[in-house]
Amino acid sequence: MRDLETTRTRSVALIGCGIAGPVLAMFLQEAGIEAIIYEGKEEPRDDGGAFLNLAPNGLAVLDTLGVRKDVEQAGTQTTSTAFLNHRGKKLGENPAETLLLKRGLLNKALREAAVKRGIRVEFGKFFESVEETADGVRVRFSDGSTTEADILVGCDGIHSKTRYTVMPDAPRPEYTGVIGTAGYTRSKDAAPADGVMRMSFCYKGFFGYQTIPGEEIYWFGNFHQPEEPARGETEQTSHEVWKARLLERHRKDHHPVSAIIDSTPSGIIGYPIYDMLTLPLWHRGRVCLVGDAAHATSPHVGQGVSMAMEDAIVLAKCLRDLPTPQQAFAAFQAIRQERVEAIIKEGRRTGNQKAATSGFQRAVRDLVLPFFLKLGVKATVPVYAYRVSWEEKVTENEVAAAL
Repeated sequence: MRDLETTRTRSVALIGCGIAGPVLAMFLQEAGIEAIIYEGKEEPRDDGGAFLNLAPNGLAVLDTLGVRKDVEQAGTQTTSTAFLNHRGKKLGENPAETLLLKRGLLNKALREAAVKRGIRVEFGKFFESVEETADGVRVRFSDGSTTEADILVGCDGIHSKTRYTVMPDAPRPEYTGVIGTAGYTRSKDAAPADGVMRMSFCYKGFFGYQTIPGEEIYWFGNFHQPEEPARGETEQTSHEVWKARLLERHRKDHHPVSAIIDSTPSGIIGYPIYDMLTLPLWHRGRVCLVGDAAHATSPHVGQGVSMAMEDAIVLAKCLRDLPTPQQAFAAFQAIRQERVEAIIKEGRRTGNQKAATSGFQRAVRDLVLPFFLKLGVKATVPVYAYRVSWEEKVTENEVAAAL
């Protein structure tokens, strides 16, 4: 009989094949630990959803793993981000380079990289429950099938079924008061494909877009809505309804905001934005959570995906270097918690600053924002510069701090 206190991890069941799952599986493989990914969806959905900017710290994780080029082929560079007011006046610029890509294509690139390395991905395996056994865990799926492993890791996002099942008393994600929208189009009114993401503080919301090579335009919008929508309400709203609402919301804003929205032929999506500061514990028994399942940041600072990737490399190192899952899980949370909580708080602050509801507030914002943008650019430097060394061992000091 193997015991949690004395046995190193040799096999892992991963729930969710989004971002964290494939990255963690590949790092575990590098550490000599077998991982199988179980995805609830019946098949991949690589062509849906919004887009994101992958920051340098996230790209560095992929570089360590050796799959950065695979991912970069699915996206295009954002060479800088320009911030404008509702009249189109430039207020400031962040010169940091990021990678712009559709979330579905990122999922696809990571999944295919994992499969190419011999990692199993099983679709149609919706997580139902987990129980500890004498030797590890037994996982049950909604189709009635089961699997066994030494440990289970939940990589299943902000509305994690793993978290709800294993930690029913855990805090729930919190609606931030912001609705996100996004779409893809082509328009002669937009700026050319110059690598610049243009973000505007508008009269009744926030709007950003970038034209990529090939002239496709990626655009998004945020607006404040105090009441939380019912689950699924925004996702079920039709393209035509979203277009009409957004055109009305942006009718007083500078050109080409309305032109870009109006030119979008189909597929405008909407989604409520949530975050979740932290859980008291990211693990219980032989189960651990990573990424948005453990801590979720809003997209306003562009760090959600990078945080999940950083989690993956750190957890894999802890499982590689420490003698028990219990020690590895505790060390993982201790190493990561302060950093992710600071970024989640910054994301909430940034989201709250996107709306100025009166002419006076807009005038004040335009005066002070250039100064705060410079401070914000300076604050992103240590966030983007963060690196996790795969070769460096997890130290005894980190373990002591964790326990």
